[in-house]
Amino acid sequence: MFKSQIPNPKSQIPKLQIKKIWLLLTVCNLVLSAWNFNLFAEENKKVEPIIVNGDQVEYSTDNKEVIATGNVEVNYKGVKLTCQRLTVNTQTKEGVAEGHARLDDQKGTIEGSKIIYNFEKKSGTIIDSEFRANPYFGKAKETDKVSDAEFIARQGYFTTCSFDYPHYRIKSRQVNLFPQDKIQTKGDTFYVSKTPILYLSQYNHSLKDPIMHIGFMPGKSKQWGPYLLTSWRYNLTEHINGRMYLDYRDYLGVAEGFGVNYDESSFGKGDFKYYYTQERDYPRGAGKKSALKRRSDPRAPRVFQRYLIRWRHKWDIDEKTNLTSEYYKITDSKRVLLGTNYNILKDFFPREYELDTQPTSYALLHRSFQYGSMDFLMQKRTNRWYTGYLEKLPEVKYSLPSFEILRTPFYFENESTTGNYNKKNTSTSTPATNDTTPDVHVNRLDTTNKVSLPMRVLIFQLSPFVSSRQTFYDKDANGSTIAPRTIFYTGTDLSTKFYRIFNVNSKFLGMDINGLRHIITPTIAYSYNHEPTILSSRLRQIDGVDSIDSPNNSATLELSNKLQTKREGQSVDLADFRVNSTYVFKPKTGEKRGSSLSDILFDLRLLPFSWMTIDIDATYNHSGSRYAESYKHFSNVNYDINFGLGKDRSFGFGQRYLRKGSNEITYNLKYRLSPKWYFSIYNRYERGHDLTLKRGLREQEYTVYRDLHCWIMEITWNIKRSIGESILLVFRLKAFPEMEFNYNQGYHAPKPGSQSEQ
Repeated sequence: MFKSQIPNPKSQIPKLQIKKIWLLLTVCNLVLSAWNFNLFAEENKKVEPIIVNGDQVEYSTDNKEVIATGNVEVNYKGVKLTCQRLTVNTQTKEGVAEGHARLDDQKGTIEGSKIIYNFEKKSGTIIDSEFRANPYFGKAKETDKVSDAEFIARQGYFTTCSFDYPHYRIKSRQVNLFPQDKIQTKGDTFYVSKTPILYLSQYNHSLKDPIMHIGFMPGKSKQWGPYLLTSWRYNLTEHINGRMYLDYRDYLGVAEGFGVNYDESSFGKGDFKYYYTQERDYPRGAGKKSALKRRSDPRAPRVFQRYLIRWRHKWDIDEKTNLTSEYYKITDSKRVLLGTNYNILKDFFPREYELDTQPTSYALLHRSFQYGSMDFLMQKRTNRWYTGYLEKLPEVKYSLPSFEILRTPFYFENESTTGNYNKKNTSTSTPATNDTTPDVHVNRLDTTNKVSLPMRVLIFQLSPFVSSRQTFYDKDANGSTIAPRTIFYTGTDLSTKFYRIFNVNSKFLGMDINGLRHIITPTIAYSYNHEPTILSSRLRQIDGVDSIDSPNNSATLELSNKLQTKREGQSVDLADFRVNSTYVFKPKTGEKRGSSLSDILFDLRLLPFSWMTIDIDATYNHSGSRYAESYKHFSNVNYDINFGLGKDRSFGFGQRYLRKGSNEITYNLKYRLSPKWYFSIYNRYERGHDLTLKRGLREQEYTVYRDLHCWIMEITWNIKRSIGESILLVFRLKAFPEMEFNYNQGYHAPKPGSQSEQ
């Protein structure tokens, strides 16, 4: 009776449901199996035994200890322990190693007379320890291995010299070493051999930083006499570090300063530098007569106050917004009293001066949008001796890059700039000059709209365009109102490419040619703009926007030839030759009224061998009067030929030729004589026809390098005809080869391969 009331599973449950239940049970079974497997693996991991190898190994069941003697070795979880006697507790995993005990892992090596070590925690204490964690070596009475990433050494020293008796060392009360990350010390005394030189309360250094923290640069020059430049780097926090400068120049006196670098995610990153000197009233090397003359002049000060303040900052506010700013304040009483030949930036920071003789102070806010970007710029003259300086208070610029117009083949782009401009032509902090050019002020809006139609016609790439530029001024040169200025532009770019492959394989003269491909690329860029509706003579001249005066109708022609081959599976430009010039159609201004070609520019680069490069560029003066001396002549020719003669061995020479001007020949030789000796020679010879330039050697520089195990010693002798001689002695740590000094007198003209100074 009861059986009849039990439903038949086959009749009540559909087959699809049976399959789903079976699939669910299978998945549950797999999950439980995987879980059980993980538990089993974890259990095996927990009970991983310590395997001890030695000449004699015993096990005490009462104390649950393994005792090994003679050539003991243990490898456990990436750590290798060797010693002569070892006792290990199998439960706590703690061992005591004695007799030439040594720990090795991927972070470094540490040795001691006795090591108490926990294999599970990878921590312990080393007595009478020696440690090696590249690039540092050291010794300590006691070292605690806190973890794989931290060591604490007490009453010891560290150095980058691997000798048992190092050339130099820093003795410290405590050393915190984080391998491959940083080092922190307290109570430091700097020793050279056995002689104490300097005391530091603490020292912090990132092992990711290639620059040494303590720097000395002695030398001698005609302007400074014997000198010593010193620098000390310090770390305040993980994100803030700085430098202290203390420099002595025998002719000029003492100079000091400091710098700070910071990097905070909430505020941005930047650097600050301050450099100050009270320079003597006359250089010691000037001679007795000039010294007495200066002393008898009541207007001559005893010292000159000279200082530089520089602050640079960048802040990425969000993904589309950033702020960049720079501030320069240069005060130089020597320049004010004695003339513009004196400049603290030029005298002490020649590299920065070469980049910019009048560094700009500004704040720039940039914002990117889905289409286009906007810039807000504030630029103010902070040094009153700047002349010809353009203030922008402010300038707002909007740029809209080229984009497709409503799915048509046409593209549109726009660039608009508006601002309040002040051109400071007068100086209020230098001796009076004959320049009476007044300051200029103007408010201006300049906008350019361009429509282009890029297309492909047969084998040619063609991109014609039309453009209109409107410029609005608040007043003209006389202060009266003025209508907007309009300039119409049009033109097109036309280019194509031809190539041919030659099946050439040759080792002729060792050139290693594996096939040749010749590529010819002719390009024509035509440009026309109508005469502006308002001539530049009616406008106040601020910059190049206001000086546009005459119409332009020209075409720039360029022909590129490349010869390529393959070397070691890589494509190489065996030869790259470019020729370009501009053809001007009947200009309405200037000496020539007919159509003509401008100067022809040549640029050639050859790579005949992997160890040899040749670079040549030249300008051929094709235009000008038929009777002019420069007509149909090369106005300048430059070439450089460089040979790679092996590791640390190279030779290069070049020439800079200006017609009726400078004609310099330079060469540079670098050669390693042996693993410890290396030298370089650089010479610059003038043989031009310019009477203002004296012929002969203008500069000579000879440098000898000596490997002193942990140091590299450099002795440089530099001779400049216009300046005099200077001797530079530098000791460079091999562990930190980058030198921090960037304002020394060792700055010289560019080497072969770059433009020489004029």
